[in-house]
Amino acid sequence: MDIATSLLNAARTLSRGLAKLDFAAPITHVYNPHQYAWAPYEEYVTRFGAQRKHVVLLGMNPGPFGMMQTGVPFGEVAAVRDWMKIAARTKAPARMHPKRPIDGFSCTRSEVSGRRLWGWAAARFATAETFFGEWFVLNYCPLAFLEESGRNFTPDKLPAAQLRDLYALCNRHLATTLTALAPTWALGVGGFAEKRIRAVLEGDEVASDLARHIQVGQILHPSPASPAANRGWEEAVNKQLARLGVLPPA
Repeated sequence: MDIATSLLNAARTLSRGLAKLDFAAPITHVYNPHQYAWAPYEEYVTRFGAQRKHVVLLGMNPGPFGMMQTGVPFGEVAAVRDWMKIAARTKAPARMHPKRPIDGFSCTRSEVSGRRLWGWAAARFATAETFFGEWFVLNYCPLAFLEESGRNFTPDKLPAAQLRDLYALCNRHLATTLTALAPTWALGVGGFAEKRIRAVLEGDEVASDLARHIQVGQILHPSPASPAANRGWEEAVNKQLARLGVLPPA
């Protein structure tokens, strides 16, 4: 089985498993882009995930104007459409929050985290083909959780029992993905993602053999909620990657 097919099969398996979970208040809506925005995600993986990678970047879960709209991790619309040249059609979720409509590539809002991450990639590597030749970007959990107000509810705040079931499925997906991509580096975009990488490499029998070969680290999350990111995310990340030895100084 080729790598892209392995990644897509793993994503389908994850999506089916997650669909069986129930989430209690304050969560009122759960969005799964792997269902309604599968077409652009499939194109993303098929085009850019077909070979082993030097670096895998792992985020937490979809943002409202990024992956929730385009199906692509950190999927800021302009970056996905204009830089990656992906614009496959998305559908509407079965149950949509009135304050968080899915407009797909017609969404006029910009995802700041995605704009920063993919803007950095474009500045550092120029073309998507060059970047994805050795790098790949994923989210640990493909689900977005919303409260009644429309506010984002991050998965790390779930009750212990729900978190256990979620982690079991997402850990298996990450283990399968890391096995297929066999990166030299697995970097968490933020502390949560780094912890999940380490948990999988240290505790999952599928990925345990990889732990000897994969180096783990973390880069600053590009969220506008982070004061450090707002003071110059691109410069900070270039310095972090240089210190780790992932990339030479910019």
